[in-house]
Amino acid sequence: MNNDPLPEDLRVFSAVVRKSSFSGAAEELGVSPAYVTKRVRILETILNTKLFHRTTRRVVVTEEGERVYHWALKILDDVDHLIEEIGVTRKVPRGSLRVCSSFGFGRRVVAPALSELLAKYPLLQVRFEVFDRLVDVATEGFDLDVRVGDEIAPHLIAKRLASNHRVLCAAPSYLKRRGTPRTLADLAMHDCLIIKERDHPFGVWRLRHGKQEETIKVRGPLSSNNGEMVVQWAVDGRGVALRSTWDVGPLIQEGKLVHILPEYTQEANVWAVYPSRLNTSAKVRVCVSFLEEFLKSRMDKS
Repeated sequence: MNNDPLPEDLRVFSAVVRKSSFSGAAEELGVSPAYVTKRVRILETILNTKLFHRTTRRVVVTEEGERVYHWALKILDDVDHLIEEIGVTRKVPRGSLRVCSSFGFGRRVVAPALSELLAKYPLLQVRFEVFDRLVDVATEGFDLDVRVGDEIAPHLIAKRLASNHRVLCAAPSYLKRRGTPRTLADLAMHDCLIIKERDHPFGVWRLRHGKQEETIKVRGPLSSNNGEMVVQWAVDGRGVALRSTWDVGPLIQEGKLVHILPEYTQEANVWAVYPSRLNTSAKVRVCVSFLEEFLKSRMDKS
């Protein structure tokens, strides 16, 4: 048996640490749980140490496992950089790329973009996941987060892909029944469709009027963590929504929604967010550049 740990074993081991689960690591890597168990057992044999405490409910990394994980991240990072340098000379991005985004924006915008990316660069393997929360790309193993919203941690690298803002809107039927808000304060008397999606503070809308930012507490009988549901409720006449122009722009143009209080907007630009250690990654650079062009074309039409 080879007495040196293989990068693949370190990669599998690192996935188990991140997920605190053998089955979770298997799902992330697209392999069987038996394969994960085998690679971890081989690594433990090579290193002659126990890497995990296993119980029926969870997997906990040992003290020695923590040390191995620290070195594994450094080794895998060096391997990735080696591959990237070779990839630069070939000018053809290849290898695995883990991307995440939010539910609605991910499904409607990012997924089609990644489909076109793979058509152009078939040597890439992209794993795309969507969440209703902010993702720590550095610790959760993602190469790239395509994010709507301007609150970004300082330890991350971020590049703005497209300008975007959120607007207030409601269905004609709702406005006919309840009246059209004339001031921001009027929203306190209306049914507002509240969303808890990633960076949105629940029930608090911060909007900009010129250079001045105003905050209002809103409420209503319907709320969700899914933006697509909120948009559908708005179209159904259930209340006032605060949604991105990429999402509701076409519906406003079609007359299904009415843009209200147009002097108020909320900044919600689209960003590519990635760990600083991947700042020199060729595959990430190619993906970010492609997304920038794709989104520019997509949002110019919205």
